[in-house]
Amino acid sequence: MLYPELFKQLESVRWNMDTDIPWDRFDASQLSDEQAQTIKMNAITEWAALPATEMFLRDNRDDSDFCAFMSVWFFEEQKHSLVMMEYLRRFRPDLVPTEKELDEVRFEFDPAPALETLMLHFCGEVRLHHWYRRAAEWHTEPVIKAIYETLSRDEARHGGAYLRYMKKALNRFGDEARAAFSKVGVLMASARRTAQALHPTNLHVNAKLFPRDTIQSRLPDPAWLEHWLDKQIQFDAVWEGKVAERILHNLGSLMDRSFASVQELNRFRKEMARALEAQVHPAEDAPQARAA
Repeated sequence: MLYPELFKQLESVRWNMDTDIPWDRFDASQLSDEQAQTIKMNAITEWAALPATEMFLRDNRDDSDFCAFMSVWFFEEQKHSLVMMEYLRRFRPDLVPTEKELDEVRFEFDPAPALETLMLHFCGEVRLHHWYRRAAEWHTEPVIKAIYETLSRDEARHGGAYLRYMKKALNRFGDEARAAFSKVGVLMASARRTAQALHPTNLHVNAKLFPRDTIQSRLPDPAWLEHWLDKQIQFDAVWEGKVAERILHNLGSLMDRSFASVQELNRFRKEMARALEAQVHPAEDAPQARAA
């Protein structure tokens, strides 16, 4: 069981919202309306940890260890939303999200394969770690810079925790887990080839609500994410390359392979798909040769 150890590790580095955020360094001249609006959108987006946790608990009923870890992940992710709302409450109270705006991003996600969802959220943590690093560089106001730096470190730790559960899944499910992880890895490491930002909050998760079945589509400004990434924090090909590199590196370590490119990972994905197919439909024994 991983939960007890992960609890201790994350507890030992947990930050305090009152004492570890440098609220007294706030500089109003360094916060523009444009920047403040993006903080509101990210505060609402982080609130989506609530429906994500409900999804994880539903789809992992047979894994008490992972569900117990959700208590830590959920707490820390909701704290991300809370600290950004606290920032707005102190310095831009006109932009604090309403309860109605927060309720909008709480809706049921369709059931999905647990292994693929685990990999998807691992990749999401890697991506968000880099998004927040870039956001900290883009912002000019000292307090929000410190907040994004703090959240970025949390997301990296969460990615590491998910990776531990992925390793556990490999030991339990073997090629089934390898196939699921490599399938999602190919998608999530190929963001430069897609029109949309590849993050769990930007993917369709409820067919009955389509097209308003992504977290981003239910925000007050559904188009904000692409603008934030492309025009504001300028998450360009270099930064996308950093995300892909981390995904490929961690998958390589997990699979005891080396993936220098998405193409190599895709070949491995096909190899795993064939292996699974062979397990489901084993070739019939070849007929014995007739005696001479």
